[in-house]
Amino acid sequence: MNITASNIREMSRTAAPRIVDGIVTNQQDIARGGIDTPLRLCHFMAQLAHESAHFGVTREFASGAAYEGRRDLGNTHEGDGKRYRGRGLIQTTGRANYREATVEIRRLHPDAPDFEAEPLALEEFPWALLAGITYWQRRNLNRHADRDDLRAITRGINGGLNGFEDRKRYLGKAKAIWMEPHVETASHPVLRPGDQGNDVLDLQNELIDAGFRVTADGDFGAHTKEAVVDLQTRHGLDADGIVGARTWAVLMLKSSNG
Repeated sequence: MNITASNIREMSRTAAPRIVDGIVTNQQDIARGGIDTPLRLCHFMAQLAHESAHFGVTREFASGAAYEGRRDLGNTHEGDGKRYRGRGLIQTTGRANYREATVEIRRLHPDAPDFEAEPLALEEFPWALLAGITYWQRRNLNRHADRDDLRAITRGINGGLNGFEDRKRYLGKAKAIWMEPHVETASHPVLRPGDQGNDVLDLQNELIDAGFRVTADGDFGAHTKEAVVDLQTRHGLDADGIVGARTWAVLMLKSSNG
């Protein structure tokens, strides 16, 4: 798997150049950190895109004052709220998490700074990326990515489902970039002309929601294939009429469910 600058800009046209460069230059750490399949990478990049405000920042917009006195974050000293505000691509927050980030990042890069002592360093690369990678490892989020479970990953990062629709939109974009065209995921099977059944019916309903004129009859016939080929052609995919991970991703973005 390879991440290019154009891939990141395809996900977000407003991506900051230093963040684009930081991810591309240090992408080997993503695989080293165990995010080593296309589906894992798609989920990881989707979460980074949301948490970093569309690959725009490595420091949260708020001052951090709201975290003052939050013992659950390890903020036990006066001024810790602002000092340990959210930083990095997944917004590491709180003295305790900065301390954990130091330990975990040093397993991959022994020369990493002490982020508890130098919190501003977490805004810079490669540390901003590594903070996201090690957090992903700590929460074992690969187990959810392998099941294509966006809700569980979002809860693991956010504690709830804040920004879920934005994360879902970015996941669709990532899948259209990095997933192999003719593979299935836990969410969607591979469908081909001639197939029949409820999965085809789901496909046809998504095509209808995306503005294509097909009949929802559960039969992947000529008209359904024509709509799929049209969708693939418009979005630069292989126009073969086979609905795999990339075609599903584009379709879900186009329909009301994307």
